[in-house]
Amino acid sequence: MARLLLLLLGASVLLLASAVTAQDCLSATFSGGRTFGKCNSLPSLSASLHWTYHPENGTADVAFRAPSDPSGWVAWGINPDSGGSMEGSSVFVASQDGSGAVSILMTNLESTSPSLTNTTALKFKVPAGPAAEYSDRAYTIYATVELPRNSTQQFTVWQAGPATSNGGISPHPTAPANLASTQRLDFLSGSSTAAPNSKLHRRNIHGMLNAIAWGVLIPTGAIIARYLRVFESADPAWFYLHIACQCSGYVLGVAGWGLGLKLGSESAGVTYQPHRSIGIAIFCLATLQVLALLLRPDKKNKYRLYWNIYHHSVGYAVIVLSAVNIFKGLHILEPASGYKTAYIVILATLAGIALCLEAITWPIAIRKRRRNADKASGGNGWQQGA
Repeated sequence: MARLLLLLLGASVLLLASAVTAQDCLSATFSGGRTFGKCNSLPSLSASLHWTYHPENGTADVAFRAPSDPSGWVAWGINPDSGGSMEGSSVFVASQDGSGAVSILMTNLESTSPSLTNTTALKFKVPAGPAAEYSDRAYTIYATVELPRNSTQQFTVWQAGPATSNGGISPHPTAPANLASTQRLDFLSGSSTAAPNSKLHRRNIHGMLNAIAWGVLIPTGAIIARYLRVFESADPAWFYLHIACQCSGYVLGVAGWGLGLKLGSESAGVTYQPHRSIGIAIFCLATLQVLALLLRPDKKNKYRLYWNIYHHSVGYAVIVLSAVNIFKGLHILEPASGYKTAYIVILATLAGIALCLEAITWPIAIRKRRRNADKASGGNGWQQGA
């Protein structure tokens, strides 16, 4: 009975939330006495879409509304070719100049930064409009569109960005709300579903691969090499564990690095220079580490000391740069706060393990060095101690 009551309560809350959202959407008013038969509170950027579908000619009267600063811009459109992507979409972009005059641009998005002067024919017909206005800190775009392929189901896109400059639209932010601003909408029934967003998915994969590779496997391999080698019973197991962690981390890290370069090449006008530069530096240093294994001198070689200094210095540099770049990546992706917290916990755990092992192995290492020194001096130290 208690479970049934909880289910009924949960359903009531969902219905109430839906009703409130629908009421907010339906209560919107428009200039010129315009009215619309359906509306949809969009899932991101606090935007809403209002429309009336005309089945006799396959057109829809549309009003798109989104909050923005006066110096910003908003856009809405349809992607008739590939759902879930901004590139390839035909859009209306509303903005205003310094005098407050609102203008609207019709263009096809071939990149993330179209020009305000690049007015091109859309991939669908626009029988009436478009027009735009700015009021109550929100833009509203009006247009009558002929739905592509005479289909009521369309992939719709919308976006908002910062101030315009030099006749171009500044790239929009890459926050989750901006990257998730697509959906599949049925103009007849009003139902909508989230459109697949392959770029966001690949960005997340890029972040996960690099966090696991450079942020977990590489530091773990370094801890194994530094501390487990002190224990004679762990030789040579520690070496193979070290190689396994470093090689798997390098392979995953290179995969994530390559995916990052690919994402960068697909996002013209959006460059995270510090994140990109540090990523390239990490890749170069890690590759040098891998190549250095082929030139590792024998333990008795006089150059082995210098090789060890190089190997340790570059390895620790990779770990420090990786931690810095992972935090920069988290700042760019802006995932839920739990991801950043989880990585901080992982770093703290690895640091805690390293400190504990440092305290445990340091006395062992000192005794081992003294014993080796005594052996090297012919055992005189042991005789004196006797």
